Amino acid sequence: MGSSEASAECLRAILRDDTLEVVGVVTQPDRPAGRGKALTPCALAKFAEERKITEIIKPENVNSEDSLATIRSWRPDVIAVVAYGQILRKTLLDMPLFGCVNCHFSLLPKYRGAAPVIAALEAGDRMTGVTVMHMGIGFDDGPIMLQSFEPIYPDTTGGDLMNDLSIAGGVTLAKALKLLSCNQLPPEVEQNSDDATYVKKLCKSDGLINWSQPVLEIERRIRAYNPWPCCFTFLPERFRKKGNSGRLVVLRGEIAKLTEQERAFAPGTVIRLDKRGPVIKCGDTALMLVSVKPEGGSRMDGGAFLRGRQLVVGEDVLTGE
Repeated sequence: MGSSEASAECLRAILRDDTLEVVGVVTQPDRPAGRGKALTPCALAKFAEERKITEIIKPENVNSEDSLATIRSWRPDVIAVVAYGQILRKTLLDMPLFGCVNCHFSLLPKYRGAAPVIAALEAGDRMTGVTVMHMGIGFDDGPIMLQSFEPIYPDTTGGDLMNDLSIAGGVTLAKALKLLSCNQLPPEVEQNSDDATYVKKLCKSDGLINWSQPVLEIERRIRAYNPWPCCFTFLPERFRKKGNSGRLVVLRGEIAKLTEQERAFAPGTVIRLDKRGPVIKCGDTALMLVSVKPEGGSRMDGGAFLRGRQLVVGEDVLTGE
């Protein structure tokens, strides 16, 4: 069960193991996408269809009687769940002989919830990983079957880390399923709920940059939110055309030092025009915008952005008003 590119990568790993048989795939319904808003299958459905898997269902409610009847007819020994997006009720959790197994992209009990990869980057963690656990009725609180570890580098983005964790997750999940099938899995480890942390589901508006924060927090968030939901700020009014909010997505920033004169500027102010991009005052020091995407435009480096838009030192990029 899944929907994302990560769940497709995990299915790929399972299919590589000849001792594991995929009897069915459950994904989210096709959704409108693209300029024409045509109904488009999710990443897992696309991959399963490419691999000629015919037993695929896409229920709006996986706990409905029709869905349960179909899954029951497959007679699964175990259900593997990766970034599926629906809550499984007890009837479904108890259906397989070996229960339901989830691959979660953090080292549980840290970062339970919807955005663990972003949370690890935003916190400045140097290490994260994946956890394969037996699912219960609680929220990411089941006993741990296996874990694997993944380093986080200073220039890692959310997309980079998700790609690495998807591969690690597929390997770890397939290994856990194989060990489970031959009764060689190590003893499961109960999670200590006292050590648990939770992360909420993000929305696009969460990406608005608060320039009053320390520059290290802003730089981490820019990397963590790339490629989604992306961090953004707003251009001064004079750059906004009709129907354009002036939103400027910031894809990469570098911490910059301040001169004594520049310390007097308020957060959110353009304090320098470097050949590599504009430098914006933050709560403590400053951030150079080295890769951006203007509203309605393409990704470009900060220098090219400045050549097309003559910002002025002292201008404010803090609000969208």
